[in-house]
Amino acid sequence: MVSLTDDERRARLDALNELIEMMRPAVQADGGDLVLVRCDVESGVVEVQLAGACSSCAISSDTLQGGVTRILKDRLAWVTEVVGGVDESADPFESMALGTGGYVPRYRSL
Repeated sequence: MVSLTDDERRARLDALNELIEMMRPAVQADGGDLVLVRCDVESGVVEVQLAGACSSCAISSDTLQGGVTRILKDRLAWVTEVVGGVDESADPFESMALGTGGYVPRYRSL
């Protein structure tokens, strides 16, 4: 395990929080939210959770893997693993009412 100074730990956590805050509006636009649950800045393990409308969204796992994980690992070289989940305590009907959830674009045939 890497041994970091307090300043290095703080800088990593600040950069992580800033990146999470940058991503949240995109998730919130569909009635969901992205929450940082915990992180170990020395081992590089970050745990996040999708909440709100994401609880009933069919593509929430894609959002975690294809979006959140990719962005965190690409922009923060120290991130080694992103553990994620969906807040399953939310009522599915309330969750669906919060946003568009699993939006799938429709294409017009020519």
